[in-house]
Parts: sequence; structure tokens; C-alpha cells
Amino acid sequence: MRKLILFIVVGLAAGALIGQLMMSTPGYILIRVGDISLQTSFWFGMLLLFALFLVLHFVLRLLWRLRRPVSRMKLWNARTRNRQAMHRTVKGLVALAEGRWKRAEQSLTRSAEDSSTPLVNYLSAALAAHYQGRHEQADELLKKAHHSTEGADSAVGLVQAQLMLDRQQSEQALAILTRLQTQMPEHPQVLKLLKQAYLNVEDWEGMRQLLPKLERHDLISEEERKTLERRTYQALLTQADQQKDYERARTLWAGMPETLKGDVDLVLLQAAILERGNDAGEAESMIRQSLRNRWDSRLVAHYGLLSVEPERQLVTAEKWLQERPNDPELLMTLGRLSLRNAYWGKAQEYFEASHRQRPSGVACAELARLYASLGQHSKSQHYYRKSVELLDRSLPALPQPSEHTS
Repeated sequence: MRKLILFIVVGLAAGALIGQLMMSTPGYILIRVGDISLQTSFWFGMLLLFALFLVLHFVLRLLWRLRRPVSRMKLWNARTRNRQAMHRTVKGLVALAEGRWKRAEQSLTRSAEDSSTPLVNYLSAALAAHYQGRHEQADELLKKAHHSTEGADSAVGLVQAQLMLDRQQSEQALAILTRLQTQMPEHPQVLKLLKQAYLNVEDWEGMRQLLPKLERHDLISEEERKTLERRTYQALLTQADQQKDYERARTLWAGMPETLKGDVDLVLLQAAILERGNDAGEAESMIRQSLRNRWDSRLVAHYGLLSVEPERQLVTAEKWLQERPNDPELLMTLGRLSLRNAYWGKAQEYFEASHRQRPSGVACAELARLYASLGQHSKSQHYYRKSVELLDRSLPALPQPSEHTS
């Protein structure tokens, strides 16, 4: 409203000014052509010339437009088709979101050529075809998407990798994702898909290198990271053991996160690998250090199976016994270490003490075997009968006294 009032005021002022100017500046215009002459006032002549100028301007513009009527019609038609294509694209995307795959594919494919965003159309149509199980059609649509837009390699590659993972074509997906990672090493979606591909093909070395990036970009929860990290190193250590690559196992252990070095299962696995690699001394040191940080019956049991320096091992274990006098697993280990040192009586006492703390088929079997070697067959038979009732696993091979040993 204020603008309208201002416009009227300015118009009245301008009119008054022009009227005053016309009154104060009289004059006329005379145009003579042969015997014909035309005379008018100066201001009316100027107004007439201005009107003629406007008419001529609009006529020329009209003629200019009429020079290219076909191109104008094409442009209008293209704009109309684009509007229609956008309308069909929206309908197709809505159908895709609702899970109506066939309708989505048809709408998106029909409108792709006239759409201003053909890449979106073809990629979405490829998804719809994939969800219908029409994998060849999906691949064809991905090719069209690649050719439709310059610089679309990354987007097409990501969708293609996702579809291949869904089809359990993990090796092909991994090849695509590896190429994309060289181009975009920190791309979040590439990293997420790589995680799935590595798991599918059990590429644990790739997973080991990927985990820090997943953590850095917050693409994995703390719980999942710990689970994957443990699973990865366990698989890599097992592979190194199967390949008898003991140096590789040592390298993996050295680079392992400190939190995993306290994992009992991994400690036992690495200790067994070291023993097979003829380095039982390092295995003994590692288990001893682990027990200092965390007491675990499985580590104690394995310590009794090692044969490094039996006398020193027995002294170490007896120090532990001062803090844990009633630990049945430790008493069992002490009995076995006593056998390694040929302390038959001490071994008998430790095995019997272990059995008293926790009746065990293993303890009974060890006692039966020891008494049989000492020639005390009635006691041996007694413990053999007990072991049959309690024993649930085979015994390790250990040195035994001869029948004539005093």
C-alpha cells in the first residue's frame, strides 16, 4: 500500500513538472515533403516519435522471433517433456520407497531420457530391477547410468558393488570397491561396503588394515570393533600357524592392540604357535606374564604342559600356590611339573590335593598312571576306576618313573 501511494505521488509530481516544462518551453515541429507539410507542437511531436519508436521496437522483436519458430517450438516441447519427466521420476521414486519395484522401474526408465537427472533415474531403476531378481536388466541400467552423466563412475560403482554383495558375488564387489578406494581412500560408504566384502571373502588382512579407518570415521560401534578386531587377529594367527609362518605370527602379535594381548584364547593360540615354532621359552614367558596380569585356569593348565626349565617352572608355580593354596588347576599343574622334575612323591601329593579340592577324572587318571609306574597296582586300579567315571579328555604324554624306582 505504501509503495502504491508513493508511486502515485511521484507520478503526479512528474506530470506537474512536465506540464510546467511544456508551458514554459513552447515550440513546434514542421515536416515538409514536396508540396505536403505537417506541423505540430514540439511536445506532441516528441510524444509521437516516442510512440513510433515503441511500435517499431516491438515489431522488430516479433520478426526476430519468427525467424526461428521451429527451434522455439522445440525448446517449448523440451521444457514440457522435462516437466513431465520430473513428474514421472517423482512417482517412480515414491514407488521405489514403497517397494513397488515393477512400477518404479517402469516410471524411472521411461522418464530417464527426458529427465534433467538421468543418473538418478537409471540408478534407482537398477535397484528396482535388482529387487525383482532381474539382475541382467539391472546391470544394463547401470551401464546406461554410467554413460548418461560424466563423472558418474563413483556413484555407479558404489551401487554396483552393493548389488553384487546382495547377490553374494563378493569377489567381484571387492574388486570394484578396491578400485574405488584407490580413488577415494576415505569415502565412508566405500569403507562400509569394504567391511562387508572382507567379511564375506574372509580377507582378514584387508580387515586388519580397514579397522582403523572405520574407527576414525565413526563407522563402527565400539562393541563391533572389539568383536571384529578379536576375530580378525585370531583368524590371521590361525592362518600363520597353518602355513607354518611363525615369524608372521610374531609380527602379528607385536602389532596387536594391547587390549587383545590379554585375551586368554589369543594367548593360548599364540603360545601353541610358538611351541610349534620351537620357541617354548617365549611361550612360557608370555603365559607367565599373562598370569601376572590376569589369573586364568586355562593359562595355568597350559603352563603345566610346557617343558622349558622344569625346575624354575616348579619354583614359580609354588610361589603362586602361596597366594592360591586351594586352586585345583594350579595343584594339577604343580603335579605335572613335579613329574617333569622326577619328584614322584611330590607329584602324588599335588595330584591328590587337586582331586580333593575338585574331583576330576584327569587328576584320577594322573594318579592311576603314577601309581602303576611305581608298582602300586591296587591304588592304580582304584584311581583308574574313578577316572573312568570322571575323565572327559585324553591325557598329555608326560615322563613316568620306572617300576623299580624307589
